[in-house]
Amino acid sequence: MACPAALYLAGAGVGRLTIADADTIDLTNLQRQIAHRHERLGMLKVESLRQSLLALNPDIEVQALAEKVSGSRLDELVEYHDLVLDCSDNFPTRHAVNQACFQQGKPLVSGAAIKMDGQISVFDFRQSDSACYHCLFPEGDEVEETRCATMGVFAPLVGVIGCLQAAEALKLISGVGRTLQGRLVLFNLASQNWREIRVQKDPLCPVCGTCG
Repeated sequence: MACPAALYLAGAGVGRLTIADADTIDLTNLQRQIAHRHERLGMLKVESLRQSLLALNPDIEVQALAEKVSGSRLDELVEYHDLVLDCSDNFPTRHAVNQACFQQGKPLVSGAAIKMDGQISVFDFRQSDSACYHCLFPEGDEVEETRCATMGVFAPLVGVIGCLQAAEALKLISGVGRTLQGRLVLFNLASQNWREIRVQKDPLCPVCGTCG
């Protein structure tokens, strides 16, 4: 999701983007990570994405971090940004990003895609009644970990979810429209079926809860 989301944000003129990923490009990435090119195989993903973003809009600033961000480093980065898009493919990272965004009071646009199923939601921690990712998917629960590398994903689905993440981010930045705050949207591309689930704050949540 990071490639289409970042491309749309750059095209829209978002002035400063920070991207973080320690991985390099391999052939299997090209069918869904549309910012990369065959001649860049082996290159750091963040550097390839940075080049594509600046080719689209040379007037923006792109900070490319070839690192797996966590702990105090993650807190520091979240603090100095207006909002965060989580385009990761694993639960530990999603929970870490969720906690950092809650602690810093920054909006989080969370997206995920696997096989032919995608989901997206917004957790706007500027609002005291906002649920968090942990409210939906408690850390430590018996949740099966599935990733694109092992389970596969239908490539256009990644584009759909990434575009929606960019749209939600632009709405948050501009204050236009109604975001997905308090709603989880589920999309099955095989049937082109959309579902919406209301999301409420869990008062007993260890991350954002207010009691217990």
